[in-house]
Amino acid sequence: QVQLAESGGGLVQPGESLRLSCAASGFTFSSWTMCWYRQAPGKERERVAQITPAGDSVNYADSVKGRFTISRDNAKNAVYLEMNSLKPEDTAVYFCNRYWEPIATITHWGQGTQVTVSS
Repeated sequence: QVQLAESGGGLVQPGESLRLSCAASGFTFSSWTMCWYRQAPGKERERVAQITPAGDSVNYADSVKGRFTISRDNAKNAVYLEMNSLKPEDTAVYFCNRYWEPIATITHWGQGTQVTVSS
């Protein structure tokens, strides 16, 4: 019953911005730390951002720190990722999900949304 629906991806040029959205259901959203993950071809899925249940603390992977901003709206069961100054190496499928480790044991994923950064 856990459902995660990502949207907002697309094709952009380096330096441009995108805002990703995630609609979640099937669990008590406001009780969970939520994350954005991404997976590029040939690479392991990695966590790029996380936000605590009340939205009072955030954390980012070094690769995106200073460029990405995660936020959430518990009234809407939604989490967002504002992506600025995009680089070609940000190209990946982006997923939202609950925080859990190890990532490889997470079995329920949404379809994700493709972000392609290219000239």
